[in-house]
Amino acid sequence: MTIDRRELAVSALALAALGAAPALAASVDEEAVAKKVEAFRLAQIAADPKALGALCWDDLSYSHSSGKVEDKATFIANATDGKSKFLSIEYKDPTIKVVGPAAIVRFHWIAEQEMAADGKKVPTNLHILMNWQKQGDDWKLLSRAATKL
Repeated sequence: MTIDRRELAVSALALAALGAAPALAASVDEEAVAKKVEAFRLAQIAADPKALGALCWDDLSYSHSSGKVEDKATFIANATDGKSKFLSIEYKDPTIKVVGPAAIVRFHWIAEQEMAADGKKVPTNLHILMNWQKQGDDWKLLSRAATKL
C-alpha cells in the first residue's frame, strides 16, 4: 500500500482537527464559566437574591474566610439582608480550569463594604476558590472557599 502526500496531508489535518475539538470545547466551557463568575460578582454587588439563587446549586457549600460555612438559603439571606453593601468587588487574576463537567475557578478578591449600622467601610483581601458544575447546558456554583491574604 502506498500513501501519497495528499492522503498524508488529509490524515494529518483530520488528526489535528480531532485533537483541537476537546480544546475548543474546553475553551467554550471556560468562556461560559467566566460569564457565570462575572454574573455572580455583579449579583453580589447588587445584593440580588434572585440572581444569586439562579447561579447557585441547591446544595451549595459557601465558606467564608472566617471559617463560617453556609448553605444556599443562608448565604443568600445573609448576602442580601442590607446589613452591609458592597462598594466594590474586584476578581483579580482569575484562572478557570474545566475538567469534564466541573470547573475550578481561582482569583484574588479585593473588595470594600460599608456597614449599614455605622457607615464603617471594611476592606477585604482574599484568595477565592470556586467549584462550578455543568448541569445540562448551564453552570452552577457548587462550592466556594475563601482564605485571608
